[in-house]
Parts: sequence; C-alpha cells; structure tokens
Amino acid sequence: MRQQTATKAPARKSVSAGGAFLSFAPWIIFGVVASPSTWEYAALAALIASFGLAGQDIPHGRLNILDMAGIVFFGVLSVLALALDRHELIWLETYAQVLSNAVVAVVALGSLLADPFTAQYARRSTPPEVWDSPVFKHINMVLTATWGGAFTLMALSTWLAIRVPELSDWFNWVIPVALLVWAIKFTQRYPESYRARAI
Repeated sequence: MRQQTATKAPARKSVSAGGAFLSFAPWIIFGVVASPSTWEYAALAALIASFGLAGQDIPHGRLNILDMAGIVFFGVLSVLALALDRHELIWLETYAQVLSNAVVAVVALGSLLADPFTAQYARRSTPPEVWDSPVFKHINMVLTATWGGAFTLMALSTWLAIRVPELSDWFNWVIPVALLVWAIKFTQRYPESYRARAI
C-alpha cells in the first residue's frame, strides 16, 4: 500500500514549473536589460545564463530545447555585436526584443511537432510509465501552446512599441509582464484542473 502511494504521488505533477520557469530566465534578463544602448550587454548576460542552465543539465544527459536555443540566439547576438560596426546594427538595436520574443515563440510552438518543451521538464517529476499517457501528453501540449502563444503576443506587443512610441511603456512593459504572469498562473493551475476533469 505504501509503495503504491509513493509511486503515484509524483504523477500528480505534470510539469516541473520551477525548471520550466528557470529556463525563461535568460530571455527575461534580455528583455529587461536590452535597450538601444545596452542590448550587447544584455545578450552577453543572457548567454552566460543560458550556459549556466545548460551546464546543470548536460552532465545528467539532458538537452533542453529552450536552453539550447538561448545559447545559439544569444551567442549569435554577441558575435554580431563584436563583428559589425555600430551603424550596421541599428536594425538589431531596434528589433532585439521583438526577435528574442519571436524566437521563444517559434521554439515553443515548433516543439509541438515533436516533443512539447514543457514535457522535458515534466519528465523530471513524473515516473516513466505516465509519459505516454493521454493526460500527460494533452497537458503538456496545452502548456507549451500557451507559452508559445504568450511569447507570440509579446513579440507583437514589443513590435507595436516601436510603431507606436507614445504607448511604448504599455507595449514594452505592461502587456508583456501581464502575459508572463498569466502564463505562469495558467501553468500552475491547469494540470490539476484538467486532471480532475479527465479522471
């Protein structure tokens, strides 16, 4: 009886929220720090954070798609900052935040075609026997789509901040932060809510 309880308890978690949220840290760092005069430093800080996250997982044989995307994206930005002249980087200074949000959206939504990125974190806290269950798959498809949708809207919002500068505070800060808070709360609540309906 005790063995059954111990086996089932971890299955109640469908996504390791802490791990998934932590992988957004480099992207959030970049979004907060990046501006026309500081995006190079923001890219370097985000690159270091991405390496730090990946460095914790690689020894355990894990390669999380969001961490790898961060290393590639922020690595490319850092190289461009060193290789190109200032006047050649005006477009990047202008659209850096739009690009970073769009990359996360593409990575998240693209992972739905193979392995939803939230499932990579969920497997850390669930036994292997539930990984192929319809409930586990559905929850992680929905959570991954939610994050992909949130970052798509954030990319649109930061693009609008460039086009409508008089509302830049709303489009650069208020709306993106609200979307992040909503996605976090949804991620925390949806698994149990759906599981309760599915049982």
